[in-house]
Amino acid sequence: MLLDGCDENAVAQAADRLAAGELVGFPTETVYGLGARADDDAAVAKVFAAKGRPVDHPLIVHVTDAAAARPFAAEWPAVAQRLCAAFWPGPLTVIVLRRPGMAAASAAGQDSIGLRCPAHPVAQALLRAAAQRGVAGVAAPSANRFGRISPTQALHVVEEFGDALLVLEGGACEGGIESTIVDCSRGRPVLLRPGVLTLAQLEAAAGEPVHARDAAAPRASGTLEAHYAPRAKLRLMTSDALRAALQVPGRPPLKLAVYSRTVPKSAAPGVNHRVMPMQAVQAANELFSTLRELDAEGAHLIWVEEPPATPEWAGVRDRLQRAAAS
Repeated sequence: MLLDGCDENAVAQAADRLAAGELVGFPTETVYGLGARADDDAAVAKVFAAKGRPVDHPLIVHVTDAAAARPFAAEWPAVAQRLCAAFWPGPLTVIVLRRPGMAAASAAGQDSIGLRCPAHPVAQALLRAAAQRGVAGVAAPSANRFGRISPTQALHVVEEFGDALLVLEGGACEGGIESTIVDCSRGRPVLLRPGVLTLAQLEAAAGEPVHARDAAAPRASGTLEAHYAPRAKLRLMTSDALRAALQVPGRPPLKLAVYSRTVPKSAAPGVNHRVMPMQAVQAANELFSTLRELDAEGAHLIWVEEPPATPEWAGVRDRLQRAAAS
């Protein structure tokens, strides 16, 4: 059931479903989420079941603001406060130590928990309405089958889960890739998943270095080696390797799509070619929707030009590397 997220009655209906322990699809500024009330482990179990997601792969709890996040936290580190002051509402998830007895299923049983305050007005309206009904926070991974392409439009969610799921329509997501995740649970900030926020932005807000992921990092949403994959086999290639492969005579009898910044269409006659934006923010915005479109158009193979190895491209590069590993 697709409802207008700008309609107060639709938001109220969605909040009623959350309060009753049911699932709701809703937009954020990053991707669409599949939400359940985070304070009800039975409701959260429905998210794992609907997605086919392993129950040991934690979810992110969405809240209206930092004050609403505090009840989930055993402690609120100063660095988490600085990061949230800079980027909330927005595309940042912070991981902190979890208050015992709170949202155990959402955290996949870990003693830490991921918290985020989304900026999308429909998400904010839903979270406020749900809070009025006693819902402390909404646990929400991306609204897609586990391991597949995240949804950036409401119709993507309907395609994944059918008409039985109530989905609030909020337009196309502005960010296009999931939130940046920073672990603040171990005394120093550690970047677990890049997003549209750059390392320089994070360190400026944190007031200290943000470290690379290490072996002791807690499990976090969207950090498995293989993730975000289209149905087609995705291959990540340098521009030189892509040009060379396209010049090989006698292509395989499979539908080939190419997504590149610098390889012109003329280098790939008969191939479904899409142009990747030259700016990282634009590329992030359209990445998942483009992969979904290429799937829908029947591509068997998708050759993607590697993004530049620069900080602003880290989020796009991360998603493509995981998609290619599937």
